[in-house]
Amino acid sequence: MLTRQSLMRIKTKALRQKVWFKAVSLVERGIVDLTIRCVERIRSPVLARAVLDIRSRILGALREGFMERAEKVGREVIEKLCVLAERWGNESCSVWKRDDGFVRFLGVIALNA
Repeated sequence: MLTRQSLMRIKTKALRQKVWFKAVSLVERGIVDLTIRCVERIRSPVLARAVLDIRSRILGALREGFMERAEKVGREVIEKLCVLAERWGNESCSVWKRDDGFVRFLGVIALNA
């Protein structure tokens, strides 16, 4: 059952672990905030479906560890880097994609920036 207290617990945990602003868009954060302010228990099926979707995304982000996030972000960064390096004429940049340490390194730097 979706209640104000359950949403507040999830939001607090997401804020403490710094995934609230990364996992949820501005509109979705607004939906959760307004639901917390205005509703004690969600009865509307439409609102419940929207909040459950947002809740599942937050919980998924909370389950994901730091290194998994770093690797995911690092892979995105290295794809962009390789495209740029190939344009500059570096043909050996495809090796970077297979170097897991380098991928995590770039991911950690991107997450801390």
